[in-house]
Amino acid sequence: MKILVSENIWDFDLEAALKEISAQRREQALKFKYEQGQRLCVLAYKLLKKGLQQEYGITENPVFVYNEHGKPSIEGHPEICFNLSHCKEATICVLSDRPVGVDVESIREYKESLVNYTMNDKEISLIKLADNPAAAFIRLWTMKEATMKLIGTGISNDMKTVINTAKYKYSTVCRDNYVYTICATNI
Repeated sequence: MKILVSENIWDFDLEAALKEISAQRREQALKFKYEQGQRLCVLAYKLLKKGLQQEYGITENPVFVYNEHGKPSIEGHPEICFNLSHCKEATICVLSDRPVGVDVESIREYKESLVNYTMNDKEISLIKLADNPAAAFIRLWTMKEATMKLIGTGISNDMKTVINTAKYKYSTVCRDNYVYTICATNI
């Protein structure tokens, strides 16, 4: 598994980078209203390109195909599994030879109604007992979203039961202002 993370959102020439990526990704990036969103979209793709070159020797711009729920794969390379995510502080790309999901989120205050809608009783208890409840919530949220991205369904109606440590392996990293989780199948 190859993991690439970058916090260098403002350290590249956006106009030049837009010319170096696929037309498909450029169109996606330019749909973001604000420059920060455009930069995050481009940077995630740049990380994917870097990983593809390092791991597989692929130098051409990847083109995505999507399943019915929007999970991307690389056209012509069904053997390469990847996932991308970004938040306002960082972007992440994970490459693997088996399905993988990743989510990165900024640590921020949360609404009690969101906790009650998305977390089960055990998770709610963990959040309430945590030294940093906001970070605990985001850690669990990234685990849930990474799982749903792994299985390719996107956000489902039953987020309370999606975390399954018997079926999936979770790797979570907590930074000062963001958290990311990688989810892969247990083999």
